[in-house]
Amino acid sequence: MYERIRALREDRDLSQKQLSQALHCSQQVYSNYELGQRDIPTAILIALADFYGTSTDYILGRTDEK
Repeated sequence: MYERIRALREDRDLSQKQLSQALHCSQQVYSNYELGQRDIPTAILIALADFYGTSTDYILGRTDEK
C-alpha cells in the first residue's frame, strides 16, 4: 500500500508537500504514510482514491486494476 501511494504521487510529478496540502495534513504526516510509519486513516484513504481517480482496493493492494 505504501509503495502504491508513493508511485501514484510520483507518476503525477507531485511533491509530498503538494499532496499533503491537498489532503490538509502536514508534509511530515504524509511522509509517514508513505514510509509505513503511520496508518492511513480511512478518510485519507478515500481522499487519496478520489484524488487519483482510483479505487481504495488498488491503493490497498487488493487489485492491480486502477
